Formats: sequence, C-alpha cells, structure tokens
Amino acid sequence: MPDSHPAPATLASQRRVAASVGVDVARRHVFLCCDQTVPKCCDKARSLEAWAYLKRRLKELGLSERGGVLRTKANCLRVCEGGPVAVIYPEGTWYGGCDPEVLDRIIREHVIGGRPLADHVIEQNPLARPLDDVPRP
Repeated sequence: MPDSHPAPATLASQRRVAASVGVDVARRHVFLCCDQTVPKCCDKARSLEAWAYLKRRLKELGLSERGGVLRTKANCLRVCEGGPVAVIYPEGTWYGGCDPEVLDRIIREHVIGGRPLADHVIEQNPLARPLDDVPRP
C-alpha cells in the first residue's frame, strides 16, 4: 500500500500554488455552477457567460488572486433549477439566477459589502458548526 502522505517537494509546491492564488488571504469563496457535463439548472452557454463575467469582474476590482476572493467553477451544485447557481462561503449563502447583472450585485453588495441579496437568496447555511445538531435518518 503506497504512503498516503505527499512527498515534501509536492507539499511545498502545493503550498506555493495555494499562496499564489490567495488561499492564505481569502475572506470569501464563490462557487459557481457552470460548464456542466449535463446542463440542468440552465443552458451551458449561459453558465459559461456568467463564469467569464465573474472572473473578469473580480480581476477588474482587484479581488481575485491575492485580493481576498477565491472563485471555483463547479460542475454541479445539485440545486438544478433556476441557475446559474452560486454559493458564497464562509456564510454559506446560496443564490439563483446568477447571470452577470446579478453577479455584479452579489460582488458589490455581498462579497464587498457583506450584505446578502435577499431577492436572490435560495438558502443560507454557514458550515462552521458541529454536526451534532444535524438530524440523522
């Protein structure tokens, strides 16, 4: 059975890459459902337009890379309706209808201003809580 620990050189390289994309300074992380293998929540082209906008706008505002905001393209966030769908952590705020106009508001009002957009929130659930209060089947 191979050793499950990464080689020191691999770990050092991973840490350099993580620092270069801003993992160590991140305050928010935006996951956007797009470029789906099997599009369900919205048309694939629409999701890719939203992704391109998110990347461009975060860069224009100096928020990407080491600016405090991480972004991840998610194949599917499992809320397969009314997309593009996004979730922002650490707050765990889920949004629907995340086309460029809505993403611009999310960036300005939530990511920068700290105020979720109530008119597009699907659900809010911060994950930094123990599992002991989650009902089990």
